[in-house]
Amino acid sequence: MPGTKQFTIGSGQENHWVYRIYVSWPQGEPPADGFPVIYVLDANSVIGTMIEAVRLQSGKQRGSGPSMAVVGIGYETDKAFSTERFTDYSLPMPVEELPPYSRGGEWPRQGGADAFLRFIEERLKPLIARMFPVNVREQAIFGHSLGGLFALHALFTRTDAFQTYIAGSPSIDWYKRLILDEERLWRTSLGNDKKLNARLLVTAGEMERDHPTRINDNAKELVERLKPHMDSGLHVEYREFEGENHISVLPVLISRAVRFFKEGLE
Repeated sequence: MPGTKQFTIGSGQENHWVYRIYVSWPQGEPPADGFPVIYVLDANSVIGTMIEAVRLQSGKQRGSGPSMAVVGIGYETDKAFSTERFTDYSLPMPVEELPPYSRGGEWPRQGGADAFLRFIEERLKPLIARMFPVNVREQAIFGHSLGGLFALHALFTRTDAFQTYIAGSPSIDWYKRLILDEERLWRTSLGNDKKLNARLLVTAGEMERDHPTRINDNAKELVERLKPHMDSGLHVEYREFEGENHISVLPVLISRAVRFFKEGLE
């Protein structure tokens, strides 16, 4: 794909992992303030879909909106999903409070979300800013499932890291006690006349309504709790995609995520 490259970078964290980074930036001159950037989790599975969605929704087509750069964060594997994500995207929930691990055996180490967020903020973002002009006031993060949980964690604990947060089918139920505590503390902080510049899109597939972890209900309830805070500068939406399940929802979610980010830029 034109203007696209990939490379590896060490985590610089206690896990010593190596990430595979995918970068795609628009052709032509950058805006005066630099390119908007969307950071994409689970890039091994969705980076091609995201890059193509951005390419098709950008440019000179009517209603396409401004161009943006894409930075995908993946792992050193050719599989769609790496087990390392269970550490990087999760909160420090004791494994005895989690359901049986769906792949059998023991759960991977839990609670790496803070370290992973430090990696993004302290190592990856400065590197990307050296590669091409970046608008630090126009950045988004996209995550699905456990990645959606991580997007919520980033919003509640480091709100200024991004301006747009996309949490697709977030895994709230597994980590409900901890993520609700983070949410409550964050909402309390909004009572101190704090003015935000944050947009949040929470989504689910229609066929996930029957999922035992109540993905849709938890997502809708979260949005309803956050709506009263829209006067604080928070824009929040919930979308449910007809006829889609936990995995088939990804292409339509990505398309809507690109539009949602662009709407905040126009």
